[in-house]
Amino acid sequence: THLVIRQEAVVSTQSTGGMEAAITPADSIITAYRDHGWAYTRGVSAAAILAELTGRSGGCQKGKGGSMHMYTETLFGGNGIVGAQVPVGAGIAFAHKYKNDNGVCVSLYGDGAANQGQIFEAFNLASLHKAPCMFTCENNHYGMGTSDVRAAANPHYYTRGDAVPGIKIDGMNVLAVRDFTKAVTDWMRAGNGPVVAEVETYRYYGHSMSDPGTSYRTRDEVQAVRKTKDPILMLKGYMIEGELATEAEIKEIDNEARVIVDEATNFAKTSPELETHEMFNTIYRDMDGTRVRGADSLTYGIHSP
Repeated sequence: THLVIRQEAVVSTQSTGGMEAAITPADSIITAYRDHGWAYTRGVSAAAILAELTGRSGGCQKGKGGSMHMYTETLFGGNGIVGAQVPVGAGIAFAHKYKNDNGVCVSLYGDGAANQGQIFEAFNLASLHKAPCMFTCENNHYGMGTSDVRAAANPHYYTRGDAVPGIKIDGMNVLAVRDFTKAVTDWMRAGNGPVVAEVETYRYYGHSMSDPGTSYRTRDEVQAVRKTKDPILMLKGYMIEGELATEAEIKEIDNEARVIVDEATNFAKTSPELETHEMFNTIYRDMDGTRVRGADSLTYGIHSP
């Protein structure tokens, strides 16, 4: 599991800011394996997300996708191959242009994927076709255990689009992310083609659950970010300062969120595991009744709804 803790300002919701507040439900999103936040903002319940993490039938993909593969009608994953989602995002953006539906695609990748050749191919094709794709590098400064300045000769990722214009924003400020995303997507909807966006953020924990996150950076570095740049605490401060909410009201929201997560956790633990016949389902559309081969020539099943 690859956590998105303290990269929340990038995602957020329609009501609290972030990218989701600047795009429409009809716009498309494709991302890498830190997809849990996007699944939630795209309408998947906390219960269905946690059940998917535990491989249970109550998960949003019936437990078949797991941590890295969560989808909705407009969220195209959750992708586990480093950088592979970016050219797919360019294609999705081209589809929006082809359909003339005024939609855009936000195609996200991390700084660790930013040196992949396929990303630059995607930039080129999207620029040629003026596809409305916001290529978004979530720069949390560490690709697994390697810092961005050690991995890239040019770690200014927003400058790497060549003919594609670029922009950089503070990815820890939920309101700044919202406003910059609105400006970029408005520009793309006007027919100007793609943009490379670098969103500078930070992750509190390791690359994945197997990474303690302390062997390549100091605890003091993490604590400094917690104290000065925490996106949730910053938003809390803005709300209180602007008299949008009181301390007590925010505490009540926090308590409500804890109840939702507790109930979702219980659902994820108690939801039944998949039945054996499910391994033969959800392969292609319109396959009901088709005989499906298993892992060897002796195993077959019937595709069912």
